[in-house]
Amino acid sequence: MARRILSVSGCPDAELSVVIVDDEEIRSINSDYLERDRSTNVISFAMQEGEGAGIHPGLLGDVVISADTAARDALEAGLPFESELYFLLLHGILHLLGYDHERGTAEEARRMEAREEEIFAILRREFLGGDTGGA
Repeated sequence: MARRILSVSGCPDAELSVVIVDDEEIRSINSDYLERDRSTNVISFAMQEGEGAGIHPGLLGDVVISADTAARDALEAGLPFESELYFLLLHGILHLLGYDHERGTAEEARRMEAREEEIFAILRREFLGGDTGGA
């Protein structure tokens, strides 16, 4: 799924790591690296930002997803677990590609949301059997 997301995003040869963890682990990562002492659904660590940016241009970074949070969110929304997991993967990859809904402007947030909807519609058609909603 990550390969397809990268391809649709225009980066078919990019590299990244995807790590699936539980709430306890993502809370620890969130606390250690982002100074937020709480669990979350997805965290991205971009390799093309900061001091080491550009050393390996094809390496985008890491996406860490909490399976516990994804399962709860899917259940609450009445969606299949896989749908929520793929949406979080897409969300994390878009962050690695420079989209930002947290630190950017309202326009940047809308741009990210539109891109998520566009790509997730493709993923739903190809992998999830049609309309399975979105996060």
